[in-house]
Amino acid sequence: MIVTTTEGVAGYRVLEVKGQVFGVTVRSRGIGGNIVASLRSLVGGEIHEYTALLEEARRHAIDRMVQNATAMGANAVVMMRFDSSEIGEIMSEIVAYGTAVVLDRA
Repeated sequence: MIVTTTEGVAGYRVLEVKGQVFGVTVRSRGIGGNIVASLRSLVGGEIHEYTALLEEARRHAIDRMVQNATAMGANAVVMMRFDSSEIGEIMSEIVAYGTAVVLDRA
């Protein structure tokens, strides 16, 4: 499965547009992770616990998006984007979305 943030893929042409596709995940750090992250925020700098959480969440969102695109009969997702939001100050929602298409070599 080709996943790209661009509208097209060099060397390929779009044969069919299957439609919008997305993958969503909601994550929360455990109480221990929140305490460690809170302590790190006092001194500033990167909070590695949250960075790892969000990187993993993005990977899962992409995986779910790819599964949905595959179920629609697509072999690529173009114009892929991420969106994120906070739920109740303790959870993060990550969405990967794009357009599922069928590509063929040009």
